[in-house]
Amino acid sequence: MNSLTTPVFEAVAPLLGVTRSVLYFSCFLFLFAMPGRAQTGVSEQKTVTLEDLQQMALQNNPTFAQSAANIQAAEGRKKESGLYPNPTVGYQGEQIRGGSFHGGEQGFFVQQDVVLSGRLGLNRAIFDQELKQAETEAEEQKVRVVTNVRISYIQALAAQQTLDLRQNLSKLADDAVQTSHQLANVGQADAPDVLESEVEAQQAELAVTMAVQNQQRVWKALSAVVGNPRLPLMRLEGKLEDTQPVSADELVENIVNESPAARIAKLGVKRAEATLARAKRESIPDLQIRAGMQQNGELLSEPNGRPVGLQGFADVGVRIPIFNRNQGNIVTARADLERAKREVERVRLVLRERAASIVQSYAFSQAAVDRYKNQMIPRAQKAYEMYAKKYQEMASAYPQVLIAQRTLMQLEVSYVTALETFATSAVSLQSYLLTDGLEAPSQPGAIDQPVREVNIPFQMGTSPQER
Repeated sequence: MNSLTTPVFEAVAPLLGVTRSVLYFSCFLFLFAMPGRAQTGVSEQKTVTLEDLQQMALQNNPTFAQSAANIQAAEGRKKESGLYPNPTVGYQGEQIRGGSFHGGEQGFFVQQDVVLSGRLGLNRAIFDQELKQAETEAEEQKVRVVTNVRISYIQALAAQQTLDLRQNLSKLADDAVQTSHQLANVGQADAPDVLESEVEAQQAELAVTMAVQNQQRVWKALSAVVGNPRLPLMRLEGKLEDTQPVSADELVENIVNESPAARIAKLGVKRAEATLARAKRESIPDLQIRAGMQQNGELLSEPNGRPVGLQGFADVGVRIPIFNRNQGNIVTARADLERAKREVERVRLVLRERAASIVQSYAFSQAAVDRYKNQMIPRAQKAYEMYAKKYQEMASAYPQVLIAQRTLMQLEVSYVTALETFATSAVSLQSYLLTDGLEAPSQPGAIDQPVREVNIPFQMGTSPQER
């Protein structure tokens, strides 16, 4: 080293050491601030738990009141169907005439239809099954609401973690811009390096804006499900990593056989059977009884000519089922029974069909979570650390550090996305695929919709690319 360059080197060397120290410290902050790798700072924002949100939904969601109204309506129909027909009370007059002839018959009667063949009990049996359907529908609706809250909570928690990650990365990107300018001042970075770091910082800032908007969107959906659309944004307690794995195949069989939708379909068969039994008894006629008292004004042939006076009468009759034996309604009831049996099969197939996509999503996200956590992220983190160390030793270029940082960032974001899909799919399978808490419950006796299109947690976006 000649005497002319020695003073320059001695003047620049301390500055180079400072810039390397700044870069190394920023790398340390980057690694420390990664969500899932270390704790972030304590937020002053009010916190809320999943249990709190579920309690809000149980109190405020309007579909619970609808389910209760359906049960009351079914109870009313059951009661009405078993009531005896009202009697008829009336006036009866025959051969009414006045003047000197007198005569005529006037009085009152009471008429009652006596229901035979136990049809009132069969009516109650029909609506008893309808009441059970309404009660099962209410149970199903509770599962829908609670599950919808859980899934919305998971989505909001993922949005929160993603926002934390984006904010930390944006801060680190701003630090990288300052470092690039310092390195350019001492000749250790070129103008393209500075421009690239500035672009990275702008992209990180834009990503923060998108993450904020996504968090607001998810929170609005969550507040709607809990029945409080004005619920202020709060910080959620919990971790996506706490989701426990489930046995997908066992849960699918449980969905097909034990879900409220399957039970409602089976109750529909019992209701159709009761309706058929009632239709077969319809041809047995009711007994019609009519009795009364009347005053007969006809004069007797006795010498004093007194009227006949008070006398009673009674009629008993039945309608003979010669032409109409309820044949058409029996055929209709048999067809409804067949349809109800096929409905059980249809519901099971629908559940299997929809569960297949959820199982696929669950299996893929489970594999992705394991791969991100145990292989890809540790390797990317190690590569970033190695590039940062080499740059500190002046053995690699600064753009390589930025590329390694970007790769690690993308993997961390994809890891959160995979955790979100893994958690929502597991919850959906555990909750019979009932995830739409704002759908109105089905009316008793109507065709139930076991799986609807709202909030089906089917996400395949777990690639390392940005969302």
